[in-house]
Amino acid sequence: MGKSLQFLDKLLQNRIALHVLFWMCVLFLAPIIADRSMSEAMNSLIYRVVGLPTKMQATYFLAYYLIPKYFQKEKYFQFVLYFLLSTVLFCVLYRFNNVQIAERLAGEEGYKEPIWEIIQYYDETILGYIGRVYSVTIPFIFIKMMRSRSAEKRKVSRLEKEKIDAELNFLKAQIHPHFLFNTLNNLYALTLKKSDHAPDVVAKLSEMLDYMLYQCKEDRVLISKEITLLQHYLDLEKLRYGERLHLKFEHHLDNEIAQMAPLILISIVENAFKHGVSGSIQQPEVRISIEVKENVSYIRVYNTKPEIPQVDEMGYKKGIGETNVKRQLELIYPNRHEWHCIETPNSYEVNLTIQL
Repeated sequence: MGKSLQFLDKLLQNRIALHVLFWMCVLFLAPIIADRSMSEAMNSLIYRVVGLPTKMQATYFLAYYLIPKYFQKEKYFQFVLYFLLSTVLFCVLYRFNNVQIAERLAGEEGYKEPIWEIIQYYDETILGYIGRVYSVTIPFIFIKMMRSRSAEKRKVSRLEKEKIDAELNFLKAQIHPHFLFNTLNNLYALTLKKSDHAPDVVAKLSEMLDYMLYQCKEDRVLISKEITLLQHYLDLEKLRYGERLHLKFEHHLDNEIAQMAPLILISIVENAFKHGVSGSIQQPEVRISIEVKENVSYIRVYNTKPEIPQVDEMGYKKGIGETNVKRQLELIYPNRHEWHCIETPNSYEVNLTIQL
């Protein structure tokens, strides 16, 4: 069954094979549908075989030349003119092949008018044969239009995905240097104090960078891994701020294999620390709650903030990190997330709900 489906898929993707299949159906399905006797079917087959080349010429000329060259470019006068001229030609040709070839092969007796006589009475020829010449042209063009539209949709979808992937990669690339800068600052502060925790900081930083640079290339990662990354980050921040920082971190997953887009959580939390734990705040506080229930994640991040906004030395001003996260959410979870902020003079809270 699997091999049959693979063969069918390859067949549908092969343009030449599709055309051959279409014309074979035109040639052989008509007598089956008409339920004719064997002798009638054989005679009918002779006429269809002889008439098929003219039908194909008329169909391809209209579908691949007249329509794209004139009709689609809104050159309607030329389209109508060339369509009428080609219709006369194909009807005369169809009648000539029918009389001089098909009737002889079928053993039919009677007068066989020459080409000049067929041309002379071209109006009768057109009325008698235009339906036969273009009998399959409309379904052929319809199928062609459907395939073209489908291909165009796939192309647009692919281009949109490539654009989104490029923008997401750019947004992620903005996260890495800022995070590294902050963590190295932490490490620098500890080394100045000759702290025994410096080796632990280096080890955690190594694990975090390994995860961020090499394990976050997938579109989705386990939320449990994101929480582990977040825990490492919080450990570093606790080392940096010591007892001055009031930190509360709660998380509960009812599904351990739940996944989400990488680096969303740490971006929100890092922003909270950057703008909520400055030196001007006597008792900075950060509260983080992450819950996953029935394939929906509920994220709440609260932080105190100074009355005078702080400016990052790297230009990572208030709002830039948040804008980055919001844009990622728009690209990855369109119509599947809710972002609410509660801001007071002394605090800032983000409530994010994501349908995973």
